[in-house]
Amino acid sequence: MAFITVSGEPGCRTEELARAVAQLLRFELISESKIALLLAEEFGSSIPDRAWVAAATSLLARLGSARDLVIAAPGAEHLLSGAGSVLRIYLIAREAHRAGNFMLESRTDRAHALELLHESETAAKAQRRARFGRSSTALHRFDLILNSQESQLEALAAIVVTAAELRNLRDAGPLPAGVEAQLQFQARLKLAKFGITPAGKASIERKQFSHPSEGLFANLLDFYRIAWEYEPRSFPLQWDKDGKITEAFTPDFYLSEFDLYVELTTMKQALVTKKNRKVKLLKVIYPHVNIRVFYQKDFQDLIFKHGLEGREAINDATE
Repeated sequence: MAFITVSGEPGCRTEELARAVAQLLRFELISESKIALLLAEEFGSSIPDRAWVAAATSLLARLGSARDLVIAAPGAEHLLSGAGSVLRIYLIAREAHRAGNFMLESRTDRAHALELLHESETAAKAQRRARFGRSSTALHRFDLILNSQESQLEALAAIVVTAAELRNLRDAGPLPAGVEAQLQFQARLKLAKFGITPAGKASIERKQFSHPSEGLFANLLDFYRIAWEYEPRSFPLQWDKDGKITEAFTPDFYLSEFDLYVELTTMKQALVTKKNRKVKLLKVIYPHVNIRVFYQKDFQDLIFKHGLEGREAINDATE
């Protein structure tokens, strides 16, 4: 299988580019936050900084033996050395451009955005020093360095896809067992110094939507490169006298960039009424939770507006 790593200077929208590339190539996106979750699942505790490269390499080599991955994380270029089919991307831009991105993301003025950028740069250097032994980035580690201020995100993604195709990454095939074994051996030797043994627990599950409308909504989110999680959390709503949960509610989507849960309601009126009751109860019990309900008309208007599917497909999805 193939790997594409995407990292860059703070404020260069590296994860957005990685998401766009993953969608175009139909690779699996592994973000920095996803790596942290998978490492916690795999090892059950925090990983020492000096063990991070070995732990992440062991994890991703195993996952990558079954799927092509786009990995978006600071220092990702240090991972999977010797894997073969790896394309390493690095984004750069002038400080003014990167501060502008912070202004948009944080909805703040330029002075505060510059402060946030400098804090992020300081934190990034400290993390690099702790994990890799040096605070600076060695540019010779990368296959492709892109100036993110000179092109739109779509153009940058197209450049990366072209580079991947020239490397024949789409047709790389499974990671050879011998290569994975060698990567695992080297990683486990390093992890042994910290008393750490990979458990083989972490996995990437394919999303199985319970209703066609959810798949269409996910496509819409992907089109706009909005990060989403499907049914990530259930909220208890009712308990019996012994404290056992008797009723819970699991919203369909969580949009982390907006701290917003979304529930799709495109079913019969009786079920809509039941869902509305649960949503109202959730808002009472958890007033800090942001949730929005999309009804059948809302959903159809969205899909028709953006033309993701034909009328027949939409009707099928909303029945």
